[in-house]
Amino acid sequence: MLAVQGFGVRGPRGWAFREVEFTAEPGTLVAVEGPSGAGRTSLLLALTGRMRATEGSAEVGSLRLPRQAAAVRRISALAHVPGVTDLDPALTVAEHLRERALLQRRFGTSLRSLLSPRAERAAASALLRESALTAAGLAPETLVKGSRTAVRDLERIEALRLSVALALIGRPRLLAVDDLDLKLSDAELAAAWRMLTAITEAGTTVVAVGQGAPDAAQKVRLGTTDEMSGTTDEKSGTTDEKGAADALAETGRS
Repeated sequence: MLAVQGFGVRGPRGWAFREVEFTAEPGTLVAVEGPSGAGRTSLLLALTGRMRATEGSAEVGSLRLPRQAAAVRRISALAHVPGVTDLDPALTVAEHLRERALLQRRFGTSLRSLLSPRAERAAASALLRESALTAAGLAPETLVKGSRTAVRDLERIEALRLSVALALIGRPRLLAVDDLDLKLSDAELAAAWRMLTAITEAGTTVVAVGQGAPDAAQKVRLGTTDEMSGTTDEKSGTTDEKGAADALAETGRS
């Protein structure tokens, strides 16, 4: 469950976002809307504990931000966030999945799991990758070179699905996805929203940035008409992209 009250992040150039309030039940799809520069990415980073809030608070399950940011990071994941979760264009799909599974096995599992037999760990890792790919709707065998397809050769919707699959390997309770509608066709965007809806139906709360969300999604609007014309409204928490970047630099991220 998410309970956000008076949430805001301020950087040296002003507010990245401010006075955000909403409540979402577990397994809800939350669509964050607003113009570029309204603080959409900063909101995702703050809700997942990667950026320290300047004012207000947010509860993620039983954890409270900003005080328990480290614990929130352990139960949340990011996908498709520019500058944070960028895919390496030279690596293949299989290499990305293998690397993420190794990190999960090393840092995201219990000591008991680490001490289990190698064959058992390998089987569990393979099952986790398969489940994540299925949830993200990515079938490696359908790609141009199968799982050996390099990221640079993926279609945009395929790269989005891969990023989501990598995030799901960590079995997060909260998944944040940025720029869902970036250069996707209408059909691809609809498919992307269906993917996220299916993930919520499995119990994960999803917060995604993008237009065209389904009617059943809970909408959170950032920004004002003033910002759309290029001005900044401090009270509503709007700023430009440089301001959001500066806020990230000043508050820090994991």
